[in-house]
Amino acid sequence: MSRSSITLSGFEIAEAPLDVDIALLAESSWIPAIVPGGVHESLLAAGLIEHPYRDENEASIRWIEERDWWYRTRFDGPSELAADERVRLVFHGLDTVADVWLNGRHVGGHENMFRPADFDVTAVLQPVNEILVRFRPPLAGLDVPPQATALFTRLAAVLAAISGRRSKDAAPQANTGGGTFISEMLPLATLRRKAAFSWGWDFGPRVPSIGIWRPVELRRERIATITGHHIRTEAIEPDGTALVTVLVEVEDFSPTPSLQASVSLVSPRGARHDVSLPVVDGRARGLLRIADAELWWSHDLGEPSLYDVTVVLVAGGVEVDALSDRVGIRRIELDRSDDPEGGRRFGFVLNGVPIFARGAAWLPADMLVGSVSAERHRELVGLARDGGMNMLRIWGGGIYEHDAFYSACDELGVLIWHDFMFACVDYPSADPKLAAEVAAEAEYQVRRLRNRASMALWAGNNEVHVLHGYAYQNHDPGDWGWHFFHDILPRAVAEHGGGVPYWPGSPWGDSPEEGFLAINGVRDGDRHAWEVWHGMDVGAGGGDYASAGEARHYRRYANDTGKFISEFGIHASPELSTLERWITPAELDVHSPTMDAHNKDHPKNKGDAIMEIITGLPQSMPQYVDFTMVTQAEGLKFGIEHYRRRQPSNNGTLVWQFNDVWPGFSWSVVDYEGVPKAGYWYARRAYAPVLASFRQVGDGLELWICNSTASLVTTTARVSVSPFEGRGEGETVAATVEPRSASLVWRTEGPFGEDQFAWVESVDGAFPENRLFFAEIKDLPFSEQALQVTITDAGDGEAVVDIAAEHFAYFVHLPTPAPGVRFSDNYVDLRAGTSRRIHVTGLPSGFGADDLRVETYAGMPNRS
Repeated sequence: MSRSSITLSGFEIAEAPLDVDIALLAESSWIPAIVPGGVHESLLAAGLIEHPYRDENEASIRWIEERDWWYRTRFDGPSELAADERVRLVFHGLDTVADVWLNGRHVGGHENMFRPADFDVTAVLQPVNEILVRFRPPLAGLDVPPQATALFTRLAAVLAAISGRRSKDAAPQANTGGGTFISEMLPLATLRRKAAFSWGWDFGPRVPSIGIWRPVELRRERIATITGHHIRTEAIEPDGTALVTVLVEVEDFSPTPSLQASVSLVSPRGARHDVSLPVVDGRARGLLRIADAELWWSHDLGEPSLYDVTVVLVAGGVEVDALSDRVGIRRIELDRSDDPEGGRRFGFVLNGVPIFARGAAWLPADMLVGSVSAERHRELVGLARDGGMNMLRIWGGGIYEHDAFYSACDELGVLIWHDFMFACVDYPSADPKLAAEVAAEAEYQVRRLRNRASMALWAGNNEVHVLHGYAYQNHDPGDWGWHFFHDILPRAVAEHGGGVPYWPGSPWGDSPEEGFLAINGVRDGDRHAWEVWHGMDVGAGGGDYASAGEARHYRRYANDTGKFISEFGIHASPELSTLERWITPAELDVHSPTMDAHNKDHPKNKGDAIMEIITGLPQSMPQYVDFTMVTQAEGLKFGIEHYRRRQPSNNGTLVWQFNDVWPGFSWSVVDYEGVPKAGYWYARRAYAPVLASFRQVGDGLELWICNSTASLVTTTARVSVSPFEGRGEGETVAATVEPRSASLVWRTEGPFGEDQFAWVESVDGAFPENRLFFAEIKDLPFSEQALQVTITDAGDGEAVVDIAAEHFAYFVHLPTPAPGVRFSDNYVDLRAGTSRRIHVTGLPSGFGADDLRVETYAGMPNRS
């Protein structure tokens, strides 16, 4: 027989004070456990706690992290085992400090949520078996590493000085990305391999997950087992032939005849390629030449073609193990060539084609990381793809994601920039126990993900280098994580995941001209552009500003000459309907205690200074929602357009952040319930493969066309500058733009007034329409727009919304009546005499066309 496997279920859970003998627990203490999942989910399902995300319940469940938690289940043992068989008990995810007993025997402990706990239990099994798992408090028994405490002492002073220069009227605010939690919890957590965001961050609450967060498997194996495989594209020849190496790794645990590994690849069109390889010293290696290879492309460049792979291990003519997979034939490289502008480029090259990375940073889809379904991952990745994004960056303070996330990226053609799980603090890399754990984790995760077609980059950490650099004015080797990021992690990628580039951290750069600031500089590597939201003076136009709002204004993006922007963002509220589902109506007010509890950034009113300039200060909740969304959407639009006009000196923008971990206020463009904010729709248009955008230079107005495709673009643009009450016909401009470049195609002289706007559209549909205002939103002469709206129920949860505008209509949108409802477009501008049709899908049972409405900007007169 070949390997067989069963997934264990039927777990129960019980709470216990620390170090209490489980035998003393009453039978009534046990409740059903959610597995995969965690303690919080199990208590919620049993009705024993209120939801930690609702109102201010976060603090009410703090006790959960201070207890011991026991899991148990029973299962029947396998039939009699042969001498050449063994059985392994595999916990694919234990979060985090766990001990495991089987039939009263302690089989092992585990303290890393990022790699499985694997136990040989052949000698322990009985006809009926009982598993017990005890989880200790996640930070039990740890002492704060002194270097972590020192980092935050120094860093607070440095960032206060940086922030103190940002404006003349704002008190310094030392904000390292999460408020006081960093000095209290994160230094302690550096010794424990658990998601850093568990202890709260500037986008989420302190709700540290605990429990069995991934499946539990009982594996019965005979003679030998496949321990790994790697299908790697070595080269793609000019005639379309791909050279693919095949590696199968094997463990044999019983005297065996010769082992043979048979590997087959079947293309999407059905072409089959087979190879049979002898196993020598635990490895089988071979080379395939695949003619007319069907390559994997990101969705904007082609089809994300995947080959079906089957690996069969045979001993003495008998199949003993097998696996199946799906892989892509593709090559991914980093362009680090000299940039004519100065410094070096940082850009991805897919199958020989340079790309402009357009995407966002990905966070875990929930604080309770074990309960995110495959459907939810698929939905969110689908939103990224539909939003024009070709890359998601898995952030280093979260988790190595569930398999369903990577499968969705593979199938939908979305590249992955993957941080290793280190973030924002010095790590004691000289600690031998921690170093060994990090090495084992890195090897496991690189081997796990090396066949993923979507994998584009491994990065060593998030902001460890840059924060250490700011604090100590260098990033020299030392006991702060350097050994991890420059030795252990790159070695794991080179030895186990060849074919995917490694990068020491995000951000990272090493331009000699910029000194220690090169870590987040503009001449080399990637950078995090937080000058705007935090009002700092690091890389994007430093100096004194008239107010905190001016220091944080999105127009500062225009000063940024970075090569690749891997983080930048602006806060925005979720839609009002999302807030209404999680906050009590009486507390649904601007800066109420409950509202502020759902905003983890500091200070809570940081966005007010920006809104005061752009929209004016909100006087009601509808205005607060709209004004924050306008500020984010206009800011992201401005930033993306600026960075894309710099192609090919700039080769990527990844918005911070794509999604949310809970229903709160953050930089996300898609909220916790999967509802896209206005910023999502603005970014979607700015991320179109071909983009036309305006740029003001003095009294002049320029039109640029950016072509991020692999082909020459020839198009005709219609450009006009018009008053808001009308629409000018303007003039036509013929343009030809080379692949992967941006061109100035038109210019006119002003001056221009706040009663005018510039508009561009493509005569032949090559790019989406776009506009530029010549004043802040609050100063524009919008009128009470007269909209004619017709909503037609199309049945089966669908509807059609037709909108016509008599005057210029700004920020026209349909609020989402229920999670899961999708619009073909949203948050649009309509010129006088124009119309738009929006298709609606996903209306759940009980909802119909009557639940849809059309709104415009809440800053209009008489709107509150």
